[in-house]
Amino acid sequence: MDIAELIENNSLPILEVGPGTGALTQFLLQRFPDGVSVCEIDVRSIAYLKSHYPSIVHIYEEDFLKMDLEKYFPDGVIIAGNFPYNISSQIVFKILENHDLIPQMVGMFQKEVAQRICATNGSKQYGILSVLTKLYFTSNYEFEVDKSAFDPPPKVQSAVISLSRSTQTYNVDVAHLKKLVKAAFGLRRKKLRNSVRGFFDANTLENEVFDLRPEQLSLDDFIALSELTNK
Repeated sequence: MDIAELIENNSLPILEVGPGTGALTQFLLQRFPDGVSVCEIDVRSIAYLKSHYPSIVHIYEEDFLKMDLEKYFPDGVIIAGNFPYNISSQIVFKILENHDLIPQMVGMFQKEVAQRICATNGSKQYGILSVLTKLYFTSNYEFEVDKSAFDPPPKVQSAVISLSRSTQTYNVDVAHLKKLVKAAFGLRRKKLRNSVRGFFDANTLENEVFDLRPEQLSLDDFIALSELTNK
């Protein structure tokens, strides 16, 4: 199975981020011959794509992290890619910010980042990215990619994950929740009482939940705490 096969077959356009010279693009076009656009900033890669893949709907010659997705895809878009590892976390946050436009994402990440995105509470990989992703998406750790699949082989392991927009919605002040979660994991080895004391009064901090460490709390737990804070 590859990334293209994991994408749901629907009428929405597909935007591949960072296609390079088309290692993934060719398979996307095979499955969705009339629905693939790409976002690329490397001049040589852009020239190669134009020459070798004329059926690409549109090549956006701009930075995905600065891209106005609502302007180009007002009815929604599926995101795919072998994402540049140095900005992969930023790409996920961009997807979270545009969750209302993106029903699905399928992509390859450095293994450790993929694990953090998909981690559940109680695991050592669980953190800020795990919690905030669950606010909007259901994540699946699909498969790992051996180093030998690349030429030249990279120094890091890779894994493919998918995000599907969750059917559950939360009535929560998202900006405030993000601040709370980031503060909690700022001292992830400490009990919550140490890392989030600035959000709560002294009486509230006596609650036994503050004896826990942040990785022990689920998204629902963080939302419940957010509703108790001194905003």
